[in-house]
Amino acid sequence: MLSNDRGSVSVEAALALLSLVVVCGLVIGAIQTMAVHLVAVDAAGAAARAYAIGVDYVPPLGKVDIAESAGLVTVTASIPAVYGTMSHTAVFPMEQP
Repeated sequence: MLSNDRGSVSVEAALALLSLVVVCGLVIGAIQTMAVHLVAVDAAGAAARAYAIGVDYVPPLGKVDIAESAGLVTVTASIPAVYGTMSHTAVFPMEQP
């Protein structure tokens, strides 16, 4: 067994700091993913309303898929995020002329 523990505190501090940086990175990624989910909710709702009244809509991020049936517009917005793709679906009634 080694009788000299010199430098072991530095190694432990470096490992603790590395763990702290990794955890902070994961938390920031999770916050960004939740923010992207909120953007998907807004984009789906805005795209459904725009399509229902006959206005073109370009999402700020990602893509939207639009389907229409029985007087209802169904829009699914998909936006890539750190932890997968966030998607949300919105349904809006068609505007009657």
